[in-house]
Amino acid sequence: MFSENFIDQVKIYCASGHGGTGAAHFRREKFIPKGGPDGGDGGDGGSLILQGSAQLWTLLHFKYNRHHKAKNGSPGRGNRMSGASGKALVLKVPLGTIAKDEQGNTIAEITQQGEQQVLFQGGKGGLGNWHFRNSVNRTPRYAQPGLPGREAWISLELKILADVGLVGFPNTGKSTLLSSLTAAKPKISDYAFTTLIPQLGIVQYRNQHSFVIADIPGIIQGASQGKGIGHRFLRHIERNAVLLFLIPCDTEDLLKEYEILLKELAAYKPKLLDKKRLLVVSKTDLLDEEMKKKLEGRFPEGLETIFISSHHQKGLEDLKDALWKCIHISLDL
Repeated sequence: MFSENFIDQVKIYCASGHGGTGAAHFRREKFIPKGGPDGGDGGDGGSLILQGSAQLWTLLHFKYNRHHKAKNGSPGRGNRMSGASGKALVLKVPLGTIAKDEQGNTIAEITQQGEQQVLFQGGKGGLGNWHFRNSVNRTPRYAQPGLPGREAWISLELKILADVGLVGFPNTGKSTLLSSLTAAKPKISDYAFTTLIPQLGIVQYRNQHSFVIADIPGIIQGASQGKGIGHRFLRHIERNAVLLFLIPCDTEDLLKEYEILLKELAAYKPKLLDKKRLLVVSKTDLLDEEMKKKLEGRFPEGLETIFISSHHQKGLEDLKDALWKCIHISLDL
C-alpha cells in the first residue's frame, strides 16, 4: 500500500492571516460637509486549519511546499462598511497526523475523516473610528490596527491508524503473514530489512467484518536507541489496539527474542506494554505436536500463543479469531 513516496515526518512554516485595519473615515456628502465618523471595522485574518482526509496516507504533499499562509483581512471602509475577512487555509492531512510546535508540544491531533482543528487563529480586525465617538470627542481621527496572525514552524508527524501492529525482528516472515491475511502485496525476499516502510492491509473477517493490520520495519536489539531502521517507525504502533509478536519456530531462542522485543518497546515508550499482546509462532509446518507442546511451555503463562504456517495456510483462521477477540477486548477497556 505504501511506496518510496511514504513520508511520515515533515516540518512546515505556517502563518494565519493578519487582521485588517479599521477605517478612520468621516461622512462627506452634499449638504453634509461635516458628517460624523463612519469608519468600518477591518476584517478578521484567515485561520490556518488542519483537516483529516482518509484519501491521504502520506505527508508527501508537504515535502516540496513547506510555506503555508492564510489570507489577511481587508481594511475597513467608510459608511461603516467592514472589510472582508481573510480566507482560511485548510491543510489536508492523513488520519493519525500530529502537529507539534518547536518545543515538541502537541498542539493538534487528527484521527477522524473530515475532522478539523484550528492550528493558528487569524488576527482580529481593528475597530473603525465610528466606535470611538463620544460626547467629549465627536470626531475621533484614529482607528485600531488589526491584530497580527500567528506564525511558526510546525512539525507534522504521522502515526498510522491500525487495529493490529505486527512486531518482530527483520526477516521473520511479517510481510509473508501480511500478504496471507490480507490483499496487501508487500515486497517479500529472503533477506533482512525487506520492509523499509510501514505496510497496511485489511483483513476480511466473518459476517463482512474487517480490521486493519500494519507491518512496520523489523526491530533489532537497540532499536529504541536508534539502531537499525525500525526505530523510525516505532511510533506507528502507538495507536494499535493489539500488538502481534511474530517469531519463527526455527529461532534459536524464542523466549529470548520475545523478551528483547518487549524490552525495546518498553525503552521506547513503557505504555506500549499495556496493550493487548498476542504471540504467533510461524513456520510450524516444521514442527510435530510434541515439539509444539514443548515450545508452548516456554512462554509466560497468560500469553496467548498461536502456531501458524503462512505458506501452508495453517492456523490463519484461528489467528483471525484471536485477533478479532483481542481488538474488541481492547476497545472495551
